[in-house]
Amino acid sequence: MKSLKYLALTIPLILGLLLSGCGQADHSGGASEKLQLAFVTNNAAPFWVIARAGTAQAEEELGNVEVDFRIPSSGSTSEQRSILDDLLARGIDGIAVSPIDPANQTAFLNKVASQTLLICHDSDASDSDRVCYIGTDNVAAGVEAGKLIKQAIPDGGKIMIFVGTLDAQNAQERYKGIQQELEGSSIEIIDVRTDDTDRVRAQKNVEDTLVKYPDVACLVGLWSYNGPAIINATVSSGKAGQVKIVCFDEEDETLAGVAAGTVFGTVVQQPYEFGRQAITRMRNHLQGDQEALAGGQQIVPTLNVTKANVSEFQARLTEILGQ
Repeated sequence: MKSLKYLALTIPLILGLLLSGCGQADHSGGASEKLQLAFVTNNAAPFWVIARAGTAQAEEELGNVEVDFRIPSSGSTSEQRSILDDLLARGIDGIAVSPIDPANQTAFLNKVASQTLLICHDSDASDSDRVCYIGTDNVAAGVEAGKLIKQAIPDGGKIMIFVGTLDAQNAQERYKGIQQELEGSSIEIIDVRTDDTDRVRAQKNVEDTLVKYPDVACLVGLWSYNGPAIINATVSSGKAGQVKIVCFDEEDETLAGVAAGTVFGTVVQQPYEFGRQAITRMRNHLQGDQEALAGGQQIVPTLNVTKANVSEFQARLTEILGQ
């Protein structure tokens, strides 16, 4: 992963400098004070453990920030809103959030952006007043998943797609990318099943699909926990290894499935970089670096993990989490 260079804090922060091009109030204080930055997830998936390691690394490297890592355990918009309200009440200097339902959260996100520096990670809210998005190009990631699907079932067939909710922009964009890649092929998308981030329901959706569509050729999970849910459902249905599986992210069960050959492949992101870059770039922006969040997007590339490269990827992941 590409290393970032950081600027040392050598002079007191000046209110006018902070407000230049940012549009939020000054909460940063003087050079002797640590910036208070928050990283807010959209659910409690193990995926975020890796992002948390990235925020911790940034906190250690920078030295002048304190990170408040928040997880809405229920994955609900109401809980996420409560977390953001609490952070605003504390006078937080900057927030990086993965919006659960950006279309219906836009007005509230604009309120947040009027009071502090707001960026999005993982899933964007491009119609809001957020300053920048840091994360995956999810349409491109969907295209990569589509490529894996075509490799998994080269003769074509029916597939079912599973995700927490299609309200989230990352889910919509991944689905769009898959549709683009599969257009004109002999692969048919039966439907999309949602589970509202309920793992029990996620597995039940797969089990129901295997009963209703016994000829389904490939099961596709768009969010991190969907991979393990699909694996467990195929096992409980006695169809492990009989139906191809393509999914996203690097949960332990997913990677074990790839290594064992029960999962054809998974599109992994770099949540470590989501966390590290979000904290680092917010800090630099608040210190007057107008390039830190320039352009409105900072894309973190994905990687397709299959049986051919899963051992190498697992070793790298172990090294990251061991820091």
